[in-house]
Amino acid sequence: MISIFILFACFILFYINKMTNTLCLQKEIPEERHPKVFHTINILVTILLISSYVEILFA
Repeated sequence: MISIFILFACFILFYINKMTNTLCLQKEIPEERHPKVFHTINILVTILLISSYVEILFA
């Protein structure tokens, strides 16, 4: 169960990063702010994935 969820989480993080890159390019966010944007979004998505796993685990 955990290995499937980890694989699913990696897949989600990859595509979220891909969409974040597209967002940065479309909105013309300066290059020096890109790492901060990626860092913030990755932390928030990771928190979401962890809370989803805990909910599935205890449901």
